[in-house]
Amino acid sequence: MLPCSSLPVLQLRDESGRLSVCSKLCYAIGGAPYQITGSALGFFLQIYLLDVAQLDTFYASIILFVGRAWDAVTDPTVGFLVSRSRWTRCGRMMPWILISTPFAVLTYFLIWYVPSVEQWKVLWYLIFYCLFQSLQTCFHVPYSALTMFISMDQKERDSATAYRMTAEVLGSVVGTAIQGQIVGGAITPCLPGNLEVLDNGNTTLLGSDKRAYLIASAVICVLYVLCAAVLFLGVREQEGCGRLKTEPMSFFEGMRMVMGYGPYVKLVMGFLFTSLAFMLLEGNFALFISYTMGFRNDFQNILLVIMLSGTLSIPFWQWFLTRFGKKTAVYIGITWAVPFMILIVCIESSLIVAYVVSVAAGVSVAAAFLLPWSMLPDVVDDFKVKNPDSSGHEAIFYSFYVFFTKFASGISLGISTLSLDFAGYVTRGCSQPDAVNLTLKVLVSAAPVVLIFLGLLIFKTYPIDEERRQGNRKLLQAMRDSNQDSDTESTELGSVV
Repeated sequence: MLPCSSLPVLQLRDESGRLSVCSKLCYAIGGAPYQITGSALGFFLQIYLLDVAQLDTFYASIILFVGRAWDAVTDPTVGFLVSRSRWTRCGRMMPWILISTPFAVLTYFLIWYVPSVEQWKVLWYLIFYCLFQSLQTCFHVPYSALTMFISMDQKERDSATAYRMTAEVLGSVVGTAIQGQIVGGAITPCLPGNLEVLDNGNTTLLGSDKRAYLIASAVICVLYVLCAAVLFLGVREQEGCGRLKTEPMSFFEGMRMVMGYGPYVKLVMGFLFTSLAFMLLEGNFALFISYTMGFRNDFQNILLVIMLSGTLSIPFWQWFLTRFGKKTAVYIGITWAVPFMILIVCIESSLIVAYVVSVAAGVSVAAAFLLPWSMLPDVVDDFKVKNPDSSGHEAIFYSFYVFFTKFASGISLGISTLSLDFAGYVTRGCSQPDAVNLTLKVLVSAAPVVLIFLGLLIFKTYPIDEERRQGNRKLLQAMRDSNQDSDTESTELGSVV
């Protein structure tokens, strides 16, 4: 393999020092693998485990919860290790991304393989799901922290974040489209209105479902590798961007420092509840569309509409937060989905209404994608201003945010699947009992609405407004200029000596 210094270098900055469009695009594409795999797992893993792998709902809930919980635990651990990593010719973040990619691809593919030995199924999915989540963490935590290392300018980071969120939502579209269209084309036809089980697990029809999931996973694996390669070749870290000084700190000291910082805790807790709301919707929407609304043959197209709508909405939300401020964008963007969540369960099943709700939900999903990652750098900057002698901990800030969102995802998936078990979910049934349909309505409407309002109530206490954010920007620039002047004086003095 060529050393990093001998790799071809793209034009990363223009003459004024700003990030080039090429650099922003390469950085943004690097975020797509996380969302491509995440959307495929989020929308389809539950229904895959129940209807294709044909696991008992209890074991499926255990796999989903333990996998996500394990993933959450690895985030702060990897964040700490990344923060202690030494600088290399490839940077501090890039080696993690480069090394983890091939192993993540292999474990992802094996998640969608149904082993022939029945008694090993639960252990198979548990092991490979946990392994993939760990390896994905080794990719995503360094990638998330990379935001702080590509530029010192807030506007440039915000712009790069907007590019990234557009690519990530587009990645969700691609993941949903690949998984949905390939798998949807192989779905076993079903006549509604009865509880008949489609097959016993060994029929030709079920075999076609298994092959479809393997084909979709193989396509996604290829895209994962390509996106990682573009990121590696097209983005260079700036060694001086992420910190003003370096002060080694233990894991627990870093955790106590980060979790004791009020603005960070309020931001994370607010988005924790809103993220949990959208995760409940994401994890159960395919089942809701297939069974409760009766559109089994259209669910993949409805999911695709949600993600397309989200992709097209990202530029609007980037303009909105620039024009009206990030807190205002949170209130309007997150609450936008609430009336449509209520509408979809209150009216009689209609395919047209389903598509209208999908478009509206996508607009809100875009805000939920963009805003947390746009606001986390503001909190890190605020922390640097308040603690100028304690820096170099960007990865810890990002990893703990990812920890909480992933833990919330594990809780949502585990509770969802257990709730369906208690309600009497029929594996590969043509339709479901009334109790299951009621449970699905609660999981995609009532519960998310309550969680959204709880998150917004917490977010009202978030103290970093536009005035404080601009003030921090000026203070940090003054601190950097002061450090640069000190370094210049030291160099000149050394030359004289």
